[in-house]
Amino acid sequence: MDGHSTYTPKSGFAKWFEARLPIVGFIYPSFVAYPTPKNLNYWWNFGAILVFMLVAQIVTGVVLAMNYTPNANLAMDSVEHIMRDVNYGWLIRYLHANGASLFFFSVYIHMLRGLYYGSYKEPREILWILGVIIFLLMIGTAFFGYVLPWGQMSFWGATVITNLFSAIPLVGDAIHTLLIGGFAIDNPTLNRFYALHYLLPFMIAGVVVLHIWALHIPGNGNPTGVDVKSGQDTVPFHPYYTIKDFFGLSVFLLLFAWLVFYVPNYTGEPDNYIPANPLQTPAHIVPEWYLLPFYAILRAIPDKLFGVVAMFSAIAVLAFLPWLDTSRVRSATFRPIYRQFFWIFVICAIGLGYLGSQPPEGGFVIAARILTVYYFAFFLVIMPVVGLLERPKALPTSITEAVLAKNAAAAAKV
Repeated sequence: MDGHSTYTPKSGFAKWFEARLPIVGFIYPSFVAYPTPKNLNYWWNFGAILVFMLVAQIVTGVVLAMNYTPNANLAMDSVEHIMRDVNYGWLIRYLHANGASLFFFSVYIHMLRGLYYGSYKEPREILWILGVIIFLLMIGTAFFGYVLPWGQMSFWGATVITNLFSAIPLVGDAIHTLLIGGFAIDNPTLNRFYALHYLLPFMIAGVVVLHIWALHIPGNGNPTGVDVKSGQDTVPFHPYYTIKDFFGLSVFLLLFAWLVFYVPNYTGEPDNYIPANPLQTPAHIVPEWYLLPFYAILRAIPDKLFGVVAMFSAIAVLAFLPWLDTSRVRSATFRPIYRQFFWIFVICAIGLGYLGSQPPEGGFVIAARILTVYYFAFFLVIMPVVGLLERPKALPTSITEAVLAKNAAAAAKV
């Protein structure tokens, strides 16, 4: 992806194959000999973890689709059939359901790492925007998948979310009817959502390829935010980072296994084990945990249309970060003022997630409004203003200098 291949086949078969389909020569410079900054920390492991989770979700999802029935009268029974009658169906379903949670957990860490180390700044703007598109596709996929069990929370969650489209002036009702396939949530809605839930992961995979391609043009960022100056600043991706990614993935899989085998329903909603009933509303309608911050922003605005606009704007604003951040320094490591605001933002996002899970009444609504104001102020006011006024610390002249200084400091402590 990053230029002419340096791969030289050695065996006779490899030479024969490479002359007819140079796929190894295509992969080699991007994933084996690819020069990578030597100072990447473990936060960079989540890129590889996300690729693994995407493949795992597609594989388990295809197997589940073989046994699922997208019919309003049979959907929940088919889910129970998967759990009880299909060989290892329970395991595949728990892997898929909990995999979605860990997929979002990983992508949030991946995004926060990008925010902290300025991974969106020039020349990585397209790389960042492609990441925002992947995030949007993930939200759509997760929402459609949430509806498929056709339980109480699925049904009423779909009712609430699809009704938001009716708030769009002039064309809202038409879009709403087209989306659900009628005048109310029913069998056509389930069929549409099933088709879209199956389609979108493959679109995500396509954008991920573009995302990785865009990464290999400017190269990896790094914790210092300093560009690569010479070959001394880098090491080959293999074996250094393949081993490091493998170690990080192994630790991550321990968490995954604990979730699947010990608390498989921890992140699920109990109401989704009750068959959908259009005549009875759940006491409290909530989405999955990873969408709660945006749900809290939606409910913090008293007007329906402006609430929808605010919710989608909370995601769309991420695409404009390369131009909202006016600092000439990438990494927050060298930005003492921005770093404080960044951690307040992290607390704010977690707080919004908590408030999204609470009833929309009293102090919860007031707190959600305060945090919503900070959420947007962080991107639209704090980031541009602090970037202009802040005086960053002195940057190292190279990545090698930063690594040597860090090693010297560690040796002095021993």
